[in-house]
Amino acid sequence: MKDIACGLIRSSDIGKKITIAGWVDAIRDHGNTFFIDLRDTTGKVQVVTKREEINEGLNQIIKAINKESVLQVIGNVRPRPEGTNNKKLATGEIEVEIDELTILNSAQPLPYHFKDKAKQSVRLKYRYIDLRHPKLQDNIKKRAKVTSETRKYLDSQGFFEIETPMLTKSTPEGARDYLVPSRVHKGKFYALPQSPQLFKQMLMVSGFEKYYQIARCFRDEDLRPERQPEFTQIDLEMSFITQDDIIKVVEGLLQHLFTTVLNKNIKIPFPRMTYKEAMSQFGVDKPDTRYGLQLVEITDLIPKDVSIFKFVFEQKHGIISAIKIEGEGNISNKNFNKWRAYVQKFKTKELANIKLIDKEIKSPLTKYLSEGVIKKIIKRLEAKDGDLIVLAGGKSSNVYRGLGELRIKLANDMNLIPKDQYNFLWVVDFPSFEWSEEEKRWTAMHHPFTSFKEEFLETFQDDPEEVLANAYDIVLNGYELGGGSIRIHNPELQEKVFKVLAIPPEIAEQNFSFLIEALKYGAPPHGGLAIGLDRLVMLMTDEPNIREVIAFPKTKMAILPLGDAPNTVTEDQLDILGIELTTETKLLLEKKEKKDI
Repeated sequence: MKDIACGLIRSSDIGKKITIAGWVDAIRDHGNTFFIDLRDTTGKVQVVTKREEINEGLNQIIKAINKESVLQVIGNVRPRPEGTNNKKLATGEIEVEIDELTILNSAQPLPYHFKDKAKQSVRLKYRYIDLRHPKLQDNIKKRAKVTSETRKYLDSQGFFEIETPMLTKSTPEGARDYLVPSRVHKGKFYALPQSPQLFKQMLMVSGFEKYYQIARCFRDEDLRPERQPEFTQIDLEMSFITQDDIIKVVEGLLQHLFTTVLNKNIKIPFPRMTYKEAMSQFGVDKPDTRYGLQLVEITDLIPKDVSIFKFVFEQKHGIISAIKIEGEGNISNKNFNKWRAYVQKFKTKELANIKLIDKEIKSPLTKYLSEGVIKKIIKRLEAKDGDLIVLAGGKSSNVYRGLGELRIKLANDMNLIPKDQYNFLWVVDFPSFEWSEEEKRWTAMHHPFTSFKEEFLETFQDDPEEVLANAYDIVLNGYELGGGSIRIHNPELQEKVFKVLAIPPEIAEQNFSFLIEALKYGAPPHGGLAIGLDRLVMLMTDEPNIREVIAFPKTKMAILPLGDAPNTVTEDQLDILGIELTTETKLLLEKKEKKDI
């Protein structure tokens, strides 16, 4: 129905008779001349006819044209009149003179125009219209390019693309699973995969030394701007490798993607930072290094008998840290109290300050700290006249969280974050285990199949808190882009780790017996990593929300407005599955239905 795309017509086509088709982007009636901007997935082109050249049949067709109607045009390519070129368009030097015009489908008035502002609920309900927006079209095209170039690169590195099951077994570690009831095995359920973790380890045991997959994953968890209930990973696993081998492959992949998709050259290797350094300097394990405002620990400068800081020294892992904020020495008490209230949301109990104004020190801490101690703090922070120092003390995790979040807030409020800059970073040497106050047991910081540094092999059962994992995260501009680890390939060691995690033998047997058994039959040393493809494209397209790079995303309540999911099903469908809704659930559904009506 067309022999060339609208956005691909060039001056070299002048004089040719062509057939094109697309949507009406704009209509302009200039009296003697009638213009249509015709758009398809490649761009748009100006279509034109003079009033005196329009016969009655063509005149009736033109009168019936609405914006977003679908047309087919046959006509001659000609140069635009002198002085009318549009440098913003790739087709701005030419236009198509209408010879024949057909309305393939006349569009009714749109519920909203995709170039206008609209509520998110409206945009998602009419997503097929929303996706006509040039920016969204560009996002989805870039996403497709990222996917295809990922395959090209990993294929060139000797990887095999292998699919793993979508209907799997529910396991206790990690986020909540999405469950799928079985019709054949009533009362039993499949789980949708949170990742292909166990299956890609099975592939290493199978002898496929380099695996990858553009994997669909599912997690039933609360949503954030960079999180969706179903998402896509660039998932890979390798045998007979070290952490450095995996890092080298991933750096090469990312460099390839930024070159081929964005035409940007990113330098490798990326800098590396330990988990401990990331937390102590930035307060988070995914630091944004495009701006300063680093945390500086000053615990050793504070006398232990100072009354207001006694609670810090009386608890395990108590610290005092500070941030220097240049040029904010004159901050008002009102604004500082807003910061204080902000950090308290993150369990940081208190925030104090030292103001350096007109070569004087102004601080409520002068009541408790000597001038000598305060000057040592100023020296360590390298603060100068006009600067402000903020301090917080308490349990290290709370201090890091509060000051880390404050750092991000300040950078946004003060416009300190540079645009069009990509700061990659590897965070390495994560703790293997973290204590769960809620469950009163050690849990795996990464996952239970992560190996740890060789020096902890003899002591990890006695002192889990000190154990460092062979785990690594790739960070981009303050977002965790992906993470991975070297896996445990020894079955006896894996069983010992389950004991540290207080996973009872019967539960370990029930959920992981096939992994333990597989490790007994010649499992090679192996490891891997997964990159969040959606999140990567979100950052590459400079979008604030992951929904903008997914064709049909869910809302923050995990609802798909287009198609109205999730929805109720019939009693017959439930009977086939051996499922019956509780009375309470039925009442809730009836109440919601009445509200919707």
